[in-house]
Amino acid sequence: MTPNLIPRALSLIRQKRVRALVMGGQACVLYGAAEFSRDLDLALSLAPDNLERFRDLLSGLGAHSIALPPFEPRHLEAGHAAHFRCAAPEVAGLRIDVMSVLRGLPGFEVLWGRRTSIEADTGLRVELLSLPDLVRAKKTQRDKDWPMIRRLVEAHYFLNRGQPSEGQMRFWLLESRTPEVLIEVARQHPSLAASLARERSLLTAALEADLSLLPSLLLEEEMAERSRDREYWKPLRREIERLRRKRTARRRTS
Repeated sequence: MTPNLIPRALSLIRQKRVRALVMGGQACVLYGAAEFSRDLDLALSLAPDNLERFRDLLSGLGAHSIALPPFEPRHLEAGHAAHFRCAAPEVAGLRIDVMSVLRGLPGFEVLWGRRTSIEADTGLRVELLSLPDLVRAKKTQRDKDWPMIRRLVEAHYFLNRGQPSEGQMRFWLLESRTPEVLIEVARQHPSLAASLARERSLLTAALEADLSLLPSLLLEEEMAERSRDREYWKPLRREIERLRRKRTARRRTS
């Protein structure tokens, strides 16, 4: 698979006027925290007219479902993802994963309202999950997501630390996973760090510049998020298994 497949798919998304936000690995690429992504992950509006445009897009991509559940709004509204593989020559082999409900995040219209619009190297304008929303979406049980969160916040910090806004400082204090960054921002903005310690208690250690304690507190925080994510997906996985058994029984009787 070549990297050109994703830009081609994104171009078609814009051409078809599909309201979808890029998330996952490709969003990390566009935010400068990753070098390459093989798949395209999208947050999709379930408005009826948008679903019609998205189905037209799937047809143009030659995309077919590759996993349960089937692509139906009721499954996406419940928090499931839909998974597709493209077969059209210009995007052959590209996998597209689609969700509409993301754990810990508001509905699509709110996400769309605070999205980030980026002009990619190809000159194409791409709509992404905002960086704070992407970081929250990455707080999963998967090992690979936590180093990416750290890189996303670090990249944003080193790009903007010269003259940061209060919103940027809040973002670093609430989401950074780098002890040195937390200590530095807390040192420069102690009042803000102290007020945010009510939301993120480990900022107390950052204010005390306790480099020996912060790593263990960050790990504790990570483990708690992983646990919450596992609990969130348990009923959804049970539903997938129920659909799988139902499909198997149907095939046996056909």
